[in-house]
Amino acid sequence: MSAGSVAVVVTEEIGVPSWDLYELSIPCTVFGKPQPDLADPWYELRLCGTGSPGADAAEEPFGLSVRTRYGLDDLVGADTVIVPSVPDACVEEGAPLPPGLVDALRAAHAAGARMVSLCNGAFALAEAGLLDGRRATAHWQHTTQLAARHPRVQVDDSVLYVDDGDVLTSAGLTAGLDLCLHLVRRDLGAHVANQLARRMVVPAHRPGGQAQFIDLSVPVTDDAGLGPVLQWARERLDQPLTVADLARRAMLSPRTLHRRIQAATGTTPLQWLLNQRLARAQSLLESTDLPVEKIGELSGLGTANNLRHHFLKQVGVSPSDYRRAFPRSAPDVREVPSTRSA
Repeated sequence: MSAGSVAVVVTEEIGVPSWDLYELSIPCTVFGKPQPDLADPWYELRLCGTGSPGADAAEEPFGLSVRTRYGLDDLVGADTVIVPSVPDACVEEGAPLPPGLVDALRAAHAAGARMVSLCNGAFALAEAGLLDGRRATAHWQHTTQLAARHPRVQVDDSVLYVDDGDVLTSAGLTAGLDLCLHLVRRDLGAHVANQLARRMVVPAHRPGGQAQFIDLSVPVTDDAGLGPVLQWARERLDQPLTVADLARRAMLSPRTLHRRIQAATGTTPLQWLLNQRLARAQSLLESTDLPVEKIGELSGLGTANNLRHHFLKQVGVSPSDYRRAFPRSAPDVREVPSTRSA
């Protein structure tokens, strides 16, 4: 087993936005700090900027700038290339990626490098065509944009990371750490990865996927007429609501209601109801010490077994594991009254 060299792309080496430093620091921490008692030699880390190496730093609004010794040409020859992030404008506004980045990524891949993205760095790999026909992920807030912009990519928003052999992608923020530890596990074995995780005071494996972090509450909708009936339903999740109940409340036929909810939320009325029940269960697990049986009742999911079934299927972890991942800090709530007025 060999560690090899890791080249990390710094897409805005002059004036790096402060909020992008987390993704950048993850590979620097995992691969840049020697661990001679775990593996010697450790990884060789190089930061490769998209501008001119060693260029004068410009002042950044938060008083921070980064200068790199290496440029994009230095991606070729690295064993692993990591794109931690791309500028927000490239994701939100469709702005072009930094000049030369796409060609450099293609060249590195053609030379045999293992290609890795963290968070929205997947947009760079996708633009280079390296994700075509592959399963990939990104932060769940960006996966819809990724899928729309790159339809040949099989986007999966439910996982923390995807290992597709020579191309790997991760979800946002801390999921990048999960993927980097996975790379260490692949390269140097489970013992080294587990010991490194202990030193970083993080779990070597996290249960489930990023589905447990996705906001399942009401999505933004342009159909203002549906707002009152959706809110009415959310206030009665502990009751056995049906599509017919919602249609009567909205004074629509079930077929028309189905069409309008599908257009407004991107899902069916039954799936929307299930998402709301799961969101209620998540909130109760996070904010109360109520037993699972009571949470199943208050969320309208019924028995504890039914709650566990849907939680495992939709969220990816059991209710107990979810509760442990979100320790309660709010005041204890022993009961959540339902609103049963018409």
